Amino acid sequence: MKMKSLHFMFFCCLIAIQSVAQDGWIQLFNGKNLDGWKRLNGKAEYRIENGAIVGTSKMGTPNTFLCTEEMYGDFIFEVEVKVDPRLNSGIQIRSNSLPNYQDGRVHGYQVEIDPSDRAYSGGIYDEGRRGWLYPLARNEKGQKAFQVSKWNKYRIEAIGNTLRTYINGVQCANLVDDVTAKGFIGLQVHSIYDKSIEGAEVSWRNIRIKTQNLEEERWTVQPNAVEVNFIPNTLTEYEKRKGWRLLWDGKSTKGWKSAKGGKFPKKGWRIKNGVLKVESSGGEESAHGGDIITEELFTNFELIVDFKITEGANSGIKYFVDPELNKGAGSAIGLEFQILDDKKHPDAKKGVKGNRTLGSLYDLITATNLSVPNRGKVFKGIGNWNRARILVKDNKVEHWLNGAKVVEFERGSQIFRALVAYSKYKDWPNFGEAVAGPILLQDHGDEVFFRSIKIREF
Repeated sequence: MKMKSLHFMFFCCLIAIQSVAQDGWIQLFNGKNLDGWKRLNGKAEYRIENGAIVGTSKMGTPNTFLCTEEMYGDFIFEVEVKVDPRLNSGIQIRSNSLPNYQDGRVHGYQVEIDPSDRAYSGGIYDEGRRGWLYPLARNEKGQKAFQVSKWNKYRIEAIGNTLRTYINGVQCANLVDDVTAKGFIGLQVHSIYDKSIEGAEVSWRNIRIKTQNLEEERWTVQPNAVEVNFIPNTLTEYEKRKGWRLLWDGKSTKGWKSAKGGKFPKKGWRIKNGVLKVESSGGEESAHGGDIITEELFTNFELIVDFKITEGANSGIKYFVDPELNKGAGSAIGLEFQILDDKKHPDAKKGVKGNRTLGSLYDLITATNLSVPNRGKVFKGIGNWNRARILVKDNKVEHWLNGAKVVEFERGSQIFRALVAYSKYKDWPNFGEAVAGPILLQDHGDEVFFRSIKIREF
């Protein structure tokens, strides 16, 4: 009887092993040692405890990463995470550490572990490169998925250009991007600057990955996680279904003209490699090539524009523009999403309490981070691409800068008209209250770049 029992048990174990192999999941951590992993950049320590990898925060060291020795391209990754509520952390995917990139700094996509009140866990941050790509300011359900001081199950689907994240079954991010196709997976212990946080821990367990037959394993996309596309001048199938279209095709002047009448300016604007460039001409407003506007008029819409500024530059994105209001020198008149180097351009100190700074409703409402109060605006810096989003629906308007809401107001309201009455626009009749108007890109005499200009109407 004993021999038969042993044979039966061996047979059951064999079946279990075969089942795991057929399932396609690979365990990345054996629960006993860190074989297959290596530590990069910082000096925070990692240990094994109760079948989990435990990282401990340490003063005086940069971000530390425990990274797989193997590189992964397309995969589905799952892990359980628990973190001290005082500590920030993340999971690197498709990441690299290259000698010729900032002396080996780890860089690449990071899936956020954020127990703070900001609640961006599951969002996607581009570590060491572009910063936030998919914060959760527009995904309230996703913000509630992470449970502070408890074990949370993360699922990351990286297939082709699509990166999707889930926490405890709730979708958090839905990103389309093509900057990095392959890299290691890393477990981050974030740097700290407060001695009282030293020794705070983050733990990972049940770490596994699947690299084959991924399409059939994909989870359903949830409506709370809006797809965000960072591939320049493109539309995904999702965007097309939702009514998005390119307002600029990335290669011609089709659909655009001079704001002062006539065809597209013969000078001052240049198109090259999918980028629309305003050429530098000494900083004077609309005095070289001049502003350009769309041939179409818009009323209710969502507009996205990626922009990049040079040091000291000034420009803007205007909407509900009335080209007939100003036929003389200067820019055409309309509501403006301000584009500005706040540190170097003198306009930032004019107006009232910063209402001429980046992201502001120019000369009317100061841009502040409304998505995460008490934190500054998210600006990715001079020479880097930033994203403007303008949402207009039934006279209610929002400005968004790099995934955070920075302005909201209602056209025609008592407050709006009072702001206009004390602004530089007070003498223009019915300023900002047109039923419809074109979209304008401003020539303010400084070198500024635009791309990925897309719109959908309601």
